[in-house]
Amino acid sequence: MARMLAKSGGMTDQRPLRVQAHTRSDYRVFRVIGTRWMDNDVYGHVNNVVYYSWFDTAVNAYLIEQGVLDIHHGSTIGLVVETACHYFAGLAFPQSVEAGIRVAYVGSSSVRYEVGLFAQGADVTAARGHFVHVYVDRLSRRPVPLSPFLKTVLEPLL
Repeated sequence: MARMLAKSGGMTDQRPLRVQAHTRSDYRVFRVIGTRWMDNDVYGHVNNVVYYSWFDTAVNAYLIEQGVLDIHHGSTIGLVVETACHYFAGLAFPQSVEAGIRVAYVGSSSVRYEVGLFAQGADVTAARGHFVHVYVDRLSRRPVPLSPFLKTVLEPLL
């Protein structure tokens, strides 16, 4: 997302909006995720790719626990079509991470999930991000409307 700040001589100067950290009150549901020795990189903090794994883990575990996602036999699956992450503070093994989950948007066949990652007990996100699931038929991979049950499960996260 960018904001136009200046336009001169036919060229546009676009600078990204400054993204702010969130607090716990911005999220509806939390799940604790333990870091692993292998999560740290050579710089002594959790590698960026692990954050995306935590997003998937937090949201999909919630959906499975609610009975709305059957990863092995369900006829509908969610495919990630967009993702982003903003970092504010480092996390490292052996910290525990608390992932806050909320839903920003529910479409006819898609959902935008937002996840805030907190060092255990911290009030401000160390990182926050989002991903968009498009729900599709498992076999055809064509979009399908969100089920009423999924919409009900997502309601408290809005």
